[in-house]
Amino acid sequence: MSQSDPTMLYSIFSVQDHYPPQKYPDHDRDVAGLYQEVVRQAQLADELGYDTFFVAEHHFHEYGAVPNPAVMIAHLAARTKRIRLGSAISILTFHNPLTVAENYAMADVLSDGRLFMGVGSGYLKHEFEGYGIDGAEKRDRFDENLEVVTRLLAGERVTHNGRYAQVDGVQLNVTPVQDPLPPIGVAVLRREAAYHVGRKGHNIVSVPYATADRWDEVEGIVEDFRQGREEAGKPVHPGDAVFAFHTHVAESDEAARRNAEKPFDLYVDTRLYAKSQTYDDILESGLALFGSVDTVADKMVQLHDWGIRHVMTLHNFGHMPEQTVHQSMRMLAEEVMPRVRKRIAERSAA
Repeated sequence: MSQSDPTMLYSIFSVQDHYPPQKYPDHDRDVAGLYQEVVRQAQLADELGYDTFFVAEHHFHEYGAVPNPAVMIAHLAARTKRIRLGSAISILTFHNPLTVAENYAMADVLSDGRLFMGVGSGYLKHEFEGYGIDGAEKRDRFDENLEVVTRLLAGERVTHNGRYAQVDGVQLNVTPVQDPLPPIGVAVLRREAAYHVGRKGHNIVSVPYATADRWDEVEGIVEDFRQGREEAGKPVHPGDAVFAFHTHVAESDEAARRNAEKPFDLYVDTRLYAKSQTYDDILESGLALFGSVDTVADKMVQLHDWGIRHVMTLHNFGHMPEQTVHQSMRMLAEEVMPRVRKRIAERSAA
C-alpha cells in the first residue's frame, strides 16, 4: 500500500475494567451496569460509523470483567447493525481449541459475518495461576491452539496429535459465514514479535503502551511487521495491523486533562505487573491519543504516515462518566476523522 492511500480505519476497544463498590466505595457500578454501558458504547460506535468494536478477555480480577468475548460479541451482534465485532484478545492458551473454534464460529454466524478474531497468549500472572497453567508453556500452547482453531474455522476435518491438544478427525458442525474464515489478528507485546508474526503471514494487534517507551518507536513496530509480511510474500492491506491507544478527545488539551486524568490514573492503578504510567507520564511518552481535535488529528496523520491504517481507540477506562465517554467518541468521529481525511487527501493531491 502506498503512503498516499487515504484509507484509515477507526475502531473502539473496551477492556471492561470494573471497580466493585465493596473495594472502591466511590464507584457504584456493578457488572450488569458495566455491561449495559458496553452495549450502549457499541451501539453509538455503530451509529457513528466506526469499523469494529473490540472487547477484551480477562479473568479473576477487576481489571477486566468479560471472561468470554464470544458471548459478549454474540450479545452485541443482536444490538448493532453494521459494525464489525472483535475480540482483543481471545486468550487461546487457557482454552480447549475445539471450544474456542465453536464459540467464535457461532459468533460469526450470529453477527452475520462481522467477526474479527484477535488472539493472544496472555500475560497476567494471576490468570495463569487461576487456570493452573505454567507461563513458560504459553508460546507453545498458543502456537498449537492457533493452528487447530484456524484449521477448524476454515472448515477442515482436523486430526492433530500435539503436546497440548489432541484432536481426532473433528470437523465443526457450525462454520463461520466469512469465507474462508474470519480475519484473525495475533496480539504482540514485544517489538520483535511483530516481525515474527508478520513472517508467519498473520495479522497483528499491537498495544504500544505495553510495547514501546516513546511515540516515535511505534513506527518501528509497523516497519518490522511489514518486513515480516514482505518476506512471507503476503502484502499488507488495511486492517492487517491494528494499533490500540487510550483515547480522549475534548475541546482543548486542558479539557482532555480535566476529563481523563483521574480515570486514566485509576485504570493504571488496577493493572497488575505492567507499566505504571500516570497521565503526565503518558503525555510525555506520547503513547496515547489525549487532547484537542487538532492534537489528536496531528497524531492520527502521523500514524498514517508511518503506514498504520487501522487505529483502535480505548475511550472507556477508569469508570469515566458515560456521557464523557460518548462525547469523546463523537468528537473523534465527527471532528477528528474528517480533518484527518481532508489532510491526507490534500497531501496526496499535492
